[in-house]
Amino acid sequence: MERTPTGTPVGVDDPYAHAGRCDHLTSDGRCRYALERAGDDPAFAAARREAGYACVAADEDATWRDCPHYRSTTDGRECRRCGLEDVRIAHDDSRPLLEEHHLSYGGSDDPTHEITVALCRWCHAKVHAGWARVDDDAGPDAEALAAREARRSEERREFGFSTAAERADRE
Repeated sequence: MERTPTGTPVGVDDPYAHAGRCDHLTSDGRCRYALERAGDDPAFAAARREAGYACVAADEDATWRDCPHYRSTTDGRECRRCGLEDVRIAHDDSRPLLEEHHLSYGGSDDPTHEITVALCRWCHAKVHAGWARVDDDAGPDAEALAAREARRSEERREFGFSTAAERADRE
């Protein structure tokens, strides 16, 4: 299993098996990195320019691994392991239900590709403890469900209309 630089497991054998499309890929198949950040890697940008800015993985013999600037980060809407959906309350400083979990950490020999997935706090702790994997068939913990439902109740309460006088009476 892959591990972090400090030795804790990341919960997968192959991060690329859980990776999605590159964050730099435009809807028309071009590489946004080469278009917008040419100065950061001039040789890469020149090669992409010669290819019409086509994504490296667009070549039939290439994969995401072949691109030195590949990055796939999570949208953070639900836990990849248990499926718990995120509920965020505006202007609330409470800890989020979902956290970004890094699946890849570049070493000295290979390029650093950022690959992340969303995990709920409970699954995240289990994966880093070493006894759970990202691809386990798991359901949300009871504590996770309770936290999500408490946030949904708060969200519903905020959707309800009350006059300023009614709100002042409650406080």
